[in-house]
Amino acid sequence: MPVYFAPGRVNLIGEHTDYNGGFVFPCALDFGTRLTIVPNSERILRFRSTNMPQTVELPAMGPFSPLPDHCWVNYPLGCIAQLVEQVELPSGYDLMYEGNVPLGAGLSSSASIEVVTAYAFNDILNLGLDRTQLALVAQKAEHTFAGVHCGIMDQFVSAQGKPDNAIFLNCDTLQFDYVPLRLENVSIVLTNSHSPHKLDAGTYNQRVSECQEAVRQISRCKPIGRLADLTPSEFQSLQSAITDPVILRRARHVVTEIQRTREAVNALKSNDLTTFGQLMNQSHISLRDDYEVTGRELDTLAQTAWQIDGVIGSRMTGGGFGGCTVSLVKNEAIDTFRQTVSEVYQRETGLQAEFYIARTGDGARRIE
Repeated sequence: MPVYFAPGRVNLIGEHTDYNGGFVFPCALDFGTRLTIVPNSERILRFRSTNMPQTVELPAMGPFSPLPDHCWVNYPLGCIAQLVEQVELPSGYDLMYEGNVPLGAGLSSSASIEVVTAYAFNDILNLGLDRTQLALVAQKAEHTFAGVHCGIMDQFVSAQGKPDNAIFLNCDTLQFDYVPLRLENVSIVLTNSHSPHKLDAGTYNQRVSECQEAVRQISRCKPIGRLADLTPSEFQSLQSAITDPVILRRARHVVTEIQRTREAVNALKSNDLTTFGQLMNQSHISLRDDYEVTGRELDTLAQTAWQIDGVIGSRMTGGGFGGCTVSLVKNEAIDTFRQTVSEVYQRETGLQAEFYIARTGDGARRIE
């Protein structure tokens, strides 16, 4: 009875740049999704989860198509549908998913479900796909079965994660480097707004479309494939080609965020956490003002954190409109951080924040 695991992730900086071909800087977490698989003789795929009420049964021979009503099974089913194009399933399977990624927190619970499924069936069927190929399978599942036109970041880091390291990933070429997280006497603290992650498929896809429109308008003056093709100075000289002020703000965030991510990684490599933290703060402001994906709850968390001694930097992480902030906090300030942020946040929003000390973890793997 094989058991597999794939982690969630937190993105330290580089938000909404992945589907624009830019850089991101995430790390895998030590919590995620566990999948137990038991073959059955019924030629049925039976999906269960300790986190979801629905049990879904489907014929193992397919054909497979997306299920209605945003069913959670679409995430794993989209992966299986691709893998069985290469080989027929030898039997039915009972699949039990157990996740400890907080749902709606923007920490990629969906990607961990996709990646653990792709990894498990790749192993069971001896398909020989590498981790990057599995991430691409998982991303396509989200596009075609869940209907979210996401970038590659979440699935990639869930597949490729490494303890005590973040991943500096070029989302265009998929070239990446592991960068050690040298955080002496500093912790990565996640603050869950408990305002559910509400960047649904429609809003997310709208941002994707807005960026594509920016590319189309800029290409009248200079042909480009993605916003990542532009340096900040090039964007400055070409921005007048964008006629819609909303589209202009979206593009400005992406171009400047890609540059911030480059600078942040260089700062970390130089052990300059002060600069890294300042760039985190700037990232949040850009996501708030130009990309407009933060919302009152995340803004309250980040802006409160900025006022606390010992907080090096704080920003929203994930898609936005709820979910988590990620903060770099000196260890001696963590108690003050928790108390102050909790009190201010409850007073301002009526909600109770929850705090996690992030610990980095491995990528997808078989654990039993």
